[in-house]
Amino acid sequence: MSNSQTRATKRYQEKNGLISKSYKLKRELTDQFKEACERAGVSQAEQIAKMMKQFIDEHPE
Repeated sequence: MSNSQTRATKRYQEKNGLISKSYKLKRELTDQFKEACERAGVSQAEQIAKMMKQFIDEHPE
């Protein structure tokens, strides 16, 4: 059984269109990316979303 916080989190994620994705990447690359994000003061998710949007814009339908 899930607790009330878990249910609230699930509702929030569904309402805001958040999903979880999983990718297999080399540890060295992900460690370097984490450190670079920390130095830049941005979250990893924020930076990945930015790069995805840029790539989409560069490759329109």
